[in-house]
Amino acid sequence: MKERRKLDALKLSIDRQELKKLEERINRVLFDNILPFWLKYSRDEEKGGFWGRVSNENVPLRDAPKGLILYSRILWTFSVLYQRFGEPAYLEMAERAWQYLDRYFWDEKYGGMFWLVDANGTVMDDKKKMYGQAFTIYALSAFYRIYNQPAILQKAIDLFELMLKHNYDKQFGGFLETSGRDWTLVLDMRLSDQDLNSAKSMNTHLHIMEAFTGFYQIWPESVLRKQLRSVMEILIQKIFNPQTGHLNLFFKENWQSESKAVSFGHDIETSWLLQETFMMLHDSELEQPGREVALKLAKSTLMEGLTPNYAIYKERTDEGMLVPILEWWQQAEATVGFAYAYLLSGRPEFWKAMVNTWQFLEEYLLNREYGEWYYGVDSKGRPNLNTYKVSEWKGPYHNVRACLELLKCLEKLRSTHNELVSK
Repeated sequence: MKERRKLDALKLSIDRQELKKLEERINRVLFDNILPFWLKYSRDEEKGGFWGRVSNENVPLRDAPKGLILYSRILWTFSVLYQRFGEPAYLEMAERAWQYLDRYFWDEKYGGMFWLVDANGTVMDDKKKMYGQAFTIYALSAFYRIYNQPAILQKAIDLFELMLKHNYDKQFGGFLETSGRDWTLVLDMRLSDQDLNSAKSMNTHLHIMEAFTGFYQIWPESVLRKQLRSVMEILIQKIFNPQTGHLNLFFKENWQSESKAVSFGHDIETSWLLQETFMMLHDSELEQPGREVALKLAKSTLMEGLTPNYAIYKERTDEGMLVPILEWWQQAEATVGFAYAYLLSGRPEFWKAMVNTWQFLEEYLLNREYGEWYYGVDSKGRPNLNTYKVSEWKGPYHNVRACLELLKCLEKLRSTHNELVSK
């Protein structure tokens, strides 16, 4: 009770005017910078769906391939936006994304989602990557909440069952990274050419937890709860390294780590996604260790992963070198992670970090002339103009979600403030 009063007092110390001004800034970024771009420039009116790549000047690369991650993230983003705001244009974007996914990415013969198609929808990479299956489940879960069609739910169930049947490791737990089209395991299991060819990864299991958390809200079956609980345990007990305070990244089948590198963006993203999961599960056995790991990850990011102006480094290499590349998604996830850490702990350093990281991305990452965000900037804040603004890996998910989650956090703080003032 004493700790609760102390936490409430810290939250009360934030001025309501500060909350209001920050809320206005976030809304401007969401509604004036990000969403106008997607609504006006992302749709491929020639071949259907959305452009696979778009330049920083809003010029589409017409022959670019189209990736499962981009499309599933568009589906998730606009489903969540429609659920929150009810704008018909958001529903149309979500429907458009799902129609393309269902027509071109779903494998009618073996089930599951292809990884990559060309500009015309012809399959280019037919691997079944668990990262991609999970993101599709995540997107379908959000889409089902606004569309409420049994076929949408069934597709998510089908994907979940395929993952369990073919890629779940019954001996050591967790999921093997990648299968071929027919769900037999392949030699090259890498998620991307930047990853190690490992049997299991932090990144895939983080997003499986994220996906299963969303899925459980529409399909609260015991088999799903068991798997969600298992993945959360794996993140806490096998992927989180208590000696370093960071997540290990790549693993053999038996969870022996194969890398010493640190991904600060994934650390802080995991910090808040863990909280989302244990708050939803109401599991007394996992909540306390989940809280502890969430705060340790946030603290490690705060102490080791920040530039002097509160941007998040891309990573620390196996050799211990900081990579001075400041990409869009790490900054977005850091604002949410620090906000969640503040709500969990009341520690003012997390609030300060959130505000300052938001200030950094607002100042340097926004493409103010053409909309949306740059892929990244260098250590001097100069934007990377050679990387597409839309691509297989860059969609509206990280930055839109950051805006929505921050608005929720500010609302919680405002509610706490009002309750305390009225007492």
